[in-house]
Amino acid sequence: MKSSTIGKLKDFPYSKILVACSVNTARSPMTQGFLKDFFTRNNMNVEVYSGGISSNARDGMLISLDAKLVMKEIGIDLPEDSLSIDLKKRPELIEKANLILTLTEKHKKEIIEFINLNNKKIYTLREFAGENGDIEDPSMKGVEGFRKARDEIKRCLDKGLKINM
Repeated sequence: MKSSTIGKLKDFPYSKILVACSVNTARSPMTQGFLKDFFTRNNMNVEVYSGGISSNARDGMLISLDAKLVMKEIGIDLPEDSLSIDLKKRPELIEKANLILTLTEKHKKEIIEFINLNNKKIYTLREFAGENGDIEDPSMKGVEGFRKARDEIKRCLDKGLKINM
């Protein structure tokens, strides 16, 4: 790694990142997995966690097996004991984050309407990458739908991390 890249990594402005989607069983755990892998590989002390914000979010749901499978295909293991988190029951997770990434505009709006963010940074994943739009829910779309979501999440994170460092 070039020294200019190392300097930029040390200047990353966020230490606690919350990733939010609907129910926290597919897109947000995959995004969390990518971010944890990136920060671990680059020896950066950034806490990454995720949760669901929609009305059907529940604590304790199992992470999608398809999400685990498609992440494992590229060498990232989502923890076997991962369970979903309902952010409406755990507002402290929103409060402690200094960057919130959502998978859709709807998720972003739901968080903004749920709690006072006190000028916290909140972006959709595509906004973080300098784009517009949502990352489509892969549920009920088979493994190929999960691969498509995984690849789009990775592309947006790669682009967004370069922009924000």
